Amino acid sequence: MTTVHLSNVTKHYGSTVAVQDFNLEVADGEFVTLLGPSGCGKTTTLRMLAGLVEPTGGRILFDDQEVTWLAPRARNIGFVFQAPALFPHMSVADNIGFGLSVKGRDKAFIRQRVDEMLDLVDLEGYGKRLPAQLSGGQQQRVALARVLATDPRVLLFDEPLSALDKNLRDTLKYSILELQRKTRKTAIYVTHDQSEAFAISDRIVVMNAGRIEQIGTQTDIYLKPRTPFVAEFIGANNGLNGTVVAVDGSGDDAVVRVDTGGLLLRRRGRTRLTPGQAVLAYIRPEDLSVLEDGDGRVHLNTIEGTIDRLIFEGASAQLRVEVAGVEMRADISGGQRLALVQREGRVRLGFDDVTLIPSEAEAGTAVVTDGVPDEAGPAA
Repeated sequence: MTTVHLSNVTKHYGSTVAVQDFNLEVADGEFVTLLGPSGCGKTTTLRMLAGLVEPTGGRILFDDQEVTWLAPRARNIGFVFQAPALFPHMSVADNIGFGLSVKGRDKAFIRQRVDEMLDLVDLEGYGKRLPAQLSGGQQQRVALARVLATDPRVLLFDEPLSALDKNLRDTLKYSILELQRKTRKTAIYVTHDQSEAFAISDRIVVMNAGRIEQIGTQTDIYLKPRTPFVAEFIGANNGLNGTVVAVDGSGDDAVVRVDTGGLLLRRRGRTRLTPGQAVLAYIRPEDLSVLEDGDGRVHLNTIEGTIDRLIFEGASAQLRVEVAGVEMRADISGGQRLALVQREGRVRLGFDDVTLIPSEAEAGTAVVTDGVPDEAGPAA
């Protein structure tokens, strides 16, 4: 059982900054995911943890042991790559036991350990098969078993499901989580897939351009984005530029009023925003409801616009509405999505939740530690 600490870890390739001042504490047995677009530095960070890439600066510790400059073998980590990379001429059992044989363990111990690993990954009876006789998902489970067989201190995953089809990814991501929970290994997982990150993580680290944008749980990241990048990268959002025109009341009952140049938005709750401050306002499509005549629901915000188009997606539908010269997206589910298929003309939308983030020019350096940020919210 191991804790992982990264302190100001940096990696430069000449004038190119791959990772800059990366700070993270991973608790013993925690499952943390590095999430971000291609080129954001997440895989470079993982490879520095593994010892495959030397950092330009900073420190990496496993418990109280500094491993910054240790060779990969000396760190006792388990690294699961995008491709299983199994030895094609060796049986499943020999692939799983390979790391133990390299370490000089006796054959009886290796056989026992291989049997334990096959049982752990639900591949009992597959030991004599060759990798070519397995499906993609089974091959990746063998790769997991091979890593776990050596009893590593830390598990590192570099987009291990990216080469699999969607159904296999959906199944195997939960298998990885279950294995991590059973073994109680500290795990750090890299992906660009938000659904993977949300499904399996204890905490998520959102990265952008080599830096951390925000660290938090799934609900922190989704409901309380602290930077425009996080608000726009995670899920879908309607984004509007605005200015705070008034703050009425105080505490939990305070109401912030924001002028977006065509709409006046209201947001209720604690805030540190002040009149005249420039903000970015975000409204989740799933938070928008279509209001029919006679609808008795009361919303903090009600807007009206013209239906541009409806994109039917089966279980849900995207309704695109032009409101004050801006296209707004509402995600509609249930029977209402069918009633809207042939709908044209004007429509009213109601919503309560708005996320307000100070504009980048005013926000300065984003707060990325866990807990309540300087500008708290689901909205400011």
